[in-house]
Amino acid sequence: MSETVLVTGGSGFVASWCIAELLQRGYAVRTTMRSSAKQAAVRKAAGSLPADGRLTFAIADLAKDTGWDATLAGCDYVLHVASPLGGAPTSDRDAFVAPAREGTLRVLRAATNAGVRRVVMTSAAAAARPPLAAKRVSDETIWADPDDPQFDAYRRSKILAERAAWDFIAANGRTTQLTTILPGAVFGPVLARENLGSVQIISRMLEGRPPAIPRLGFWVVDVRDLADLHIRAMISPDAGGQRFLAAGEFLWMEEIARILRAKLGARASKVPTRRLPDALFRFVAIFLPQLKTLAPLIGQRYELSAVKASRILGFSPRAADATLYDCALSLGSS
Repeated sequence: MSETVLVTGGSGFVASWCIAELLQRGYAVRTTMRSSAKQAAVRKAAGSLPADGRLTFAIADLAKDTGWDATLAGCDYVLHVASPLGGAPTSDRDAFVAPAREGTLRVLRAATNAGVRRVVMTSAAAAARPPLAAKRVSDETIWADPDDPQFDAYRRSKILAERAAWDFIAANGRTTQLTTILPGAVFGPVLARENLGSVQIISRMLEGRPPAIPRLGFWVVDVRDLADLHIRAMISPDAGGQRFLAAGEFLWMEEIARILRAKLGARASKVPTRRLPDALFRFVAIFLPQLKTLAPLIGQRYELSAVKASRILGFSPRAADATLYDCALSLGSS
């Protein structure tokens, strides 16, 4: 009998790849959604499915207590991938904190009640980032300060949700282990147009937005490598109780634009070529909440180490240009 893995938020970008990979490797997968309306889309995203019913669905909302104990019953592992992201831009740095933290605690309470062996939670690389002025390398020993102004509402919520998860497991995880994965900017081929996350950066650039490129940079990780890393973290005997940063190459947005133009040719004709001056970005950001939160990161290249994931889990990220090319192609065909 195959082991059962619960994947939260099955219609999401990372979750859909986790589901597809788990099914390919013979696991039974149960995934959550707030309503049954997206089941067909999740099945389609999972690709060529076995006819043995190994993909099942549970209706459970991270914002509500009901249904989680039944959802987790009989599960061996959990990949807690879902987190609030999107909606209208906000200057309220607490906007996502309660949903992310309380949703995580609902999953962990039900997981420990069900005797799940291990929960692998998707955090964010920002959760291990020191103050920018410190000039330290981000690694898993660092716990980011959620009040640091470099963090927007989403990243602040990820930092606080991960902290809450470790505190909960320390107090209640008698038989259930926790592992957290801290990815950089997640790109790569999309299986569905739902909840694109970081991929919206690529989608907008292909549409010519913004018309000039700000001097922002990202540590890039391919969604396929990230899904593989979640599964490695789920089953590795050495991964319990550990945090793992997941990132490959650092790329400025200008470099991303150049790669898209070089790889796609005419299909990338709208990708911007001009740089937005730093001073102009900071001035415009005064009036736009979605830009104001990025202003501290203009021109900042912080260092990050994913050596731990490589050493313990065999993480080997693919080349970023291949990730961007596959991402752009999928946006054209999805």
